Amino acid sequence: MGFFLAQILGGLGNAAALFLVAAGLSLIFGVTRVVNFAHGSLYMLGAYFAYFLIQALDGAVGFWVAIPLAAIGVGIVGLIIEMLVLRPVYRAPELFQLVATFGVILVIQDLALLVFGPEDLLGPRAPGLKGIIRLGDGGIVTEYDVALIVIALVVLVLLGLLMQRTRIGVLVRAATQDREMVGALGVNQSWLFTGVFVLGSMLAGLGGALQLPKGGADLLMDFNILAAVFVVVVIGGMGSIKGAFVAAAIISVVNVFGIRYIPSSTLVLMYVVMAVILITRPYGLFGREERAGDHGQQGAPQQPMRPAGTTGKLLWGLLLVALACLPLLGDSYLLTLLIDVIVLSLFAASLHFILGTGGLVSFGHAAFFGGGVYAGALLVTYAQTPMELALLLAPLGAGLLAVIIGWFCIRLTGVYFAMLTLAFAQLLWSVAFQWTEVMRGDDGLLNIWPSAWAASPFVYYYLTLVLGGGGIILLRHVTHSPLGYALRGTRDSELRAEATGINARRVRWVGFTFAGVMAGLAGALYVFAKGSAFPNELEIARSFDAIIMVFFGGVQTLSGPMVGASAFTLLEDSLSRFEYWRLCLGLAIIAVVIVAPEGIAGGIERLAGRLGLRRREERA
Repeated sequence: MGFFLAQILGGLGNAAALFLVAAGLSLIFGVTRVVNFAHGSLYMLGAYFAYFLIQALDGAVGFWVAIPLAAIGVGIVGLIIEMLVLRPVYRAPELFQLVATFGVILVIQDLALLVFGPEDLLGPRAPGLKGIIRLGDGGIVTEYDVALIVIALVVLVLLGLLMQRTRIGVLVRAATQDREMVGALGVNQSWLFTGVFVLGSMLAGLGGALQLPKGGADLLMDFNILAAVFVVVVIGGMGSIKGAFVAAAIISVVNVFGIRYIPSSTLVLMYVVMAVILITRPYGLFGREERAGDHGQQGAPQQPMRPAGTTGKLLWGLLLVALACLPLLGDSYLLTLLIDVIVLSLFAASLHFILGTGGLVSFGHAAFFGGGVYAGALLVTYAQTPMELALLLAPLGAGLLAVIIGWFCIRLTGVYFAMLTLAFAQLLWSVAFQWTEVMRGDDGLLNIWPSAWAASPFVYYYLTLVLGGGGIILLRHVTHSPLGYALRGTRDSELRAEATGINARRVRWVGFTFAGVMAGLAGALYVFAKGSAFPNELEIARSFDAIIMVFFGGVQTLSGPMVGASAFTLLEDSLSRFEYWRLCLGLAIIAVVIVAPEGIAGGIERLAGRLGLRRREERA
């Protein structure tokens, strides 16, 4: 019993910092509806601030003074982020804010590298809490873990009192229900949002500062905790502080026992727990169902995407002619870059089909891109399948994955749908990473080359242009087919769509599967272009790349994914030569979101409409 009690207390000690960060994220989302990807960066800054403050103040008293000061410092950083980045886009659709916070991650990563240096910093032990507590039967728990549990409970009680007993808490709870109504009653929403964002940032900073004696400070802290924080918030229920506490305890304790008894499961154990809970309780343990119109409408209603007019078709024709002529320049590097642009354009367009047309935001779309990559690689490696047949079967394999995953996911909406797709993508990633006998893990599947007739980069480029361009054209055509219109109807008003006889779940399932097939085609083209398959094609970062490409180009225009993929790929290629390329890329993403929230393609169309070069109602 002593051993098991020690394991549980150790897990709860790990849960303390996780709860603090998750509580801050849950508060921010509940009021502002911002899915703040930069929350992990605030946690990282809390650890760095605490480290240098402890060094400056010195002594036992200095340690405990540095912890709250670090949280206050992170709160100030949160204030700057909210006022400069988020406040200009609060009236934009909620998912544009998500992209802006991803840009903030890149900016903070390079600023932290510039200011704090690349070395990992070892955190000092907490004064007065350096001992251990023996629980009998080999059970040992550190005094600091017990202190963390007490601190987490105190913060939970204080947040509860703040929400239930103060006017600010009443406003926060009211804004969680309907922020437009709160504004109509005369409350200054801007300062309410600012205050909540600062409080959430301080909680994240406090979590990072308290974690310092257990793990130190390093530049990977933001991404290392980000996924776990989102898992905790989603399991607990978006906007529920009590849910964040319970979920953090569940995830941390399960991980402790998983490390002890099933070490190979630790990479995906929390995603398995999240998937099981979301399948049985679609809105988390303490969440509630969210419907269209909740919290007030933010931003202008989405306009229908109409087929391209004469001008648009002419521009598309000229673009295809230009792409067909570019190989004549004889630049092999340019060919390689253009192949990447075409493949990623198809990948982004497949995500846009369910995101822009269907309103379904997937955080795990890399499951189908990577599924196409690995399906093609496995067919060639173990069945000696020729390239031509692999290019046909790989998208079907990705489509089969989409059928299975979609059956579980399409019953959810919003962030819950997004996180469940992420869970399945991480499960597939763990299979590719850990099943080394077949997938070969980090060593990858190698020598996946095109057939002899397509081995030349010149020929393979044209093959990619035909298949990738054809896939994009097919996606555009289906968008304006009955399936596309039905999918759009479920996005705009599920109740009205159901009233007209549309089976919303079935339509979403078919649309989700079709998008998976097209992402699989992009993956199949990619694996023969690179000649290898590695687990990073299934990682979270690959899914986020697709999301950024779609929003970079513009969600409400069919040209957006191609423009966004081209701009993102070329920008990343040119900036990666600089040491602080993430800073430049992050600033570019933030600038596009603030200056042109409709994306690059949407901004061009708006400008063309103002100049009279194009009818506004035509959205290519």
